[in-house]
Amino acid sequence: MKNGIENGYYHEITPSGFGIAIKAGKVLVSKQTPFQKLEIFETDSALGRVLTLDDLMMTTEGDEFFYHEMITHVPMAVHPDPENILVIGAGDGGVVRELTRYNCVKNIDLVEIDELVIEVSKKYLPTTACRMDDQRVNIFCEDGVKFIRRCENKYDVIIVDSTDPFGPGEGLFTKEFYGSCYKALKPGGIMVNQHESPFYAEDAAAMQRSHKRIVESFPISRVYQAHIPTYPSGHWLFGFASKKYHPVRDYNGTKWSMLGLQTKYYNTHLHSGAFALPNYVEEMLRDVE
Repeated sequence: MKNGIENGYYHEITPSGFGIAIKAGKVLVSKQTPFQKLEIFETDSALGRVLTLDDLMMTTEGDEFFYHEMITHVPMAVHPDPENILVIGAGDGGVVRELTRYNCVKNIDLVEIDELVIEVSKKYLPTTACRMDDQRVNIFCEDGVKFIRRCENKYDVIIVDSTDPFGPGEGLFTKEFYGSCYKALKPGGIMVNQHESPFYAEDAAAMQRSHKRIVESFPISRVYQAHIPTYPSGHWLFGFASKKYHPVRDYNGTKWSMLGLQTKYYNTHLHSGAFALPNYVEEMLRDVE
């Protein structure tokens, strides 16, 4: 069985033979962009509308907050004064939505290679892409790898919200790219990236490759986790890399709480706990460090 919508159901099967099936409703968008196949379809489930790229699930209205809150608030809560932010990928708008909640942020550069992802997200995923028109947001529809090569000592935080390490997102998992991120960050800069799942063999291998390359580029490199129901295995990892700040020792939960931000998933207790990883994940990371 191939991935995609067939006989009224969306199927997504991993190379390991495990998968997910969702009863699909009306298909709102189905287009082949210059970069990938893009679809948005409705469901009658708690997931709401679903965005897929190349027949792989990227985000759903129902559980997008798990991912977007964890990839955004962890670095933002650690950095003492995050003013200038770079977001690579994230055309669905979820990361931008969370970033615009911080009054301290003065500038957000969003680099998304596929302009159509932004357009359809604004139209069909309005609760996710609701802050793309914020005056602090500058949108660049170009290759993030090429964009960041031109940057030096510019950003406080870089959030790499990439697709999986193949197709348009492949270049965002290379040692060259992580080196460019290091150069683009200010002395206290933080980079966070989606780090794949540690459970299935193919995803775990990609996770290990990314971690090895990040460790070689940054003096501080840690991995944290979140539960994301619709991602393969439900157990997902993020990478935290910094020139200066440790994600737990330099974290001030009281200061973040005083901002008064209302979140559905992220909280100050979860922040520190997310860096406590299962033994099998720790072993995978040690193998490549």
